[in-house]
Amino acid sequence: MSPRTSEQFSEMRESARKRIMEAALELFANKGYHTTSISQIAKEAAISKGLMYNYFESKEALLKEVIFEGVDTITESFDPNRDGILTKEELIHFIRQSFKLVREHTTYWKLYFSLLTQAGIMDIFSDDLAPRMQRLFGMLTQFFYSQNYENPEIEMRFFGSLLDGVAMNFVMDPENFPINEIERKIIEMYK
Repeated sequence: MSPRTSEQFSEMRESARKRIMEAALELFANKGYHTTSISQIAKEAAISKGLMYNYFESKEALLKEVIFEGVDTITESFDPNRDGILTKEELIHFIRQSFKLVREHTTYWKLYFSLLTQAGIMDIFSDDLAPRMQRLFGMLTQFFYSQNYENPEIEMRFFGSLLDGVAMNFVMDPENFPINEIERKIIEMYK
């Protein structure tokens, strides 16, 4: 057997990291952050507890990575041409992508909403999350200003609350929530 190449080691490392993050997401979402241990995550990811610390320095660091990976996935579909200006077409694209991500990543959203209600959890990542969201909030506000909304700041908050509310309702009742109809209605609102 020939020695592994650096590319093979890199692939193995990325595969283990992904398994850890998937296990953490599942356990944090279903059992809660405080009641999930590093040992449980390691067992679920099929690695040793000691090896976990080669990838993440703490449970908090792991939680941050899980949350930020989800946030980054969402914000990637925002301003796809990266020119700093949101157009109506890009807003509609963002709405569609947001709905797609809610449908495809229900466990992430379950975790996100459960974290909002767990004492002290938001303190773990809110300082790092705020700068990531500032660009998005600023561009949304500027978009609503350019579209002559009476109060662009309020419209930006309404828009965010609307998407959060859809995701929360879908997570709570995915079988009965009329997500496709709601998506169409929101798109119509912002066309």
